[in-house]
Amino acid sequence: MEALFSYGTLQQSQVQLDTFGRLLDGEADSLIGYRLGQVRISDPAVLKSSNKEYHPILIHTANPDDEVTGTVFLITQQELLRADSYEVDDYARQEATLRSGKTCWIYAASDSATLVD
Repeated sequence: MEALFSYGTLQQSQVQLDTFGRLLDGEADSLIGYRLGQVRISDPAVLKSSNKEYHPILIHTANPDDEVTGTVFLITQQELLRADSYEVDDYARQEATLRSGKTCWIYAASDSATLVD
């Protein structure tokens, strides 16, 4: 199983059903050294699933005072690939260590991300 840290729309029931075909069980955790920004979504399938034009996105700061809370889900490798397909090009999947010490996958701002205020 793969651990995936979600802080945004992957926590929504409809997004989980559309992306994974099931509802996920998770556990609360947090990510240190990141803050949230936002990106504008234009992908029609993602807009339909999330029903939100603006999505949160992780921005690495390396500041130990910055912290983002979220949920860790255990998913299969196949489901992780589905999550990759759901996330638009503004996001890049990378490994991170959570406050709990667990290693997981996160979706953070890619080098080409267009952040909005």
